[in-house]
Amino acid sequence: MPAPEYVLKLREKIGHDPLWLPGVRGVVFNDAGEILLGQRADNGRWALITGILEPGEEPASGLVREIEEETGVVVEVERLLDVVVNGPITFPNGDVCTFLSVEYRCRYVAGEARVNDDENLAVGWFSLDTLPDVGPSHLECVRRALSEDPVGFTSSEPRIRNGTLPH
Repeated sequence: MPAPEYVLKLREKIGHDPLWLPGVRGVVFNDAGEILLGQRADNGRWALITGILEPGEEPASGLVREIEEETGVVVEVERLLDVVVNGPITFPNGDVCTFLSVEYRCRYVAGEARVNDDENLAVGWFSLDTLPDVGPSHLECVRRALSEDPVGFTSSEPRIRNGTLPH
């Protein structure tokens, strides 16, 4: 099911009006340095694996669950990349959502990449030089995953880093 049951129940009450939802997104690397992508069923675009958290679910474990549910791949979360706002997004059915997405770098542990639910048309591993056309926010997430920098917030707003505000 593309949306958790609690979101479907909310949609019964509010229709297509905007929702603010907690989300996760992962950059999964295998031992060959390839990245796991899914071709989304709702719009046909290739993307990193993403998902909506269930009420009370921890983001890292929610991402591990989403990746396995969608692709059959078991991963281990390596590190936090960023916390970003994605949206507003209008889905083909008219639903509008903005996601507060927690992004992680992950490594492949087990499983064969395959379409494992109805959210993707295809699933595959891609080298950095053969990535299909993915959206700019997904490319930026990949860039953060390749960086050795600590968590990099993308907002221009001041953020506390290492106990101090940036200058």
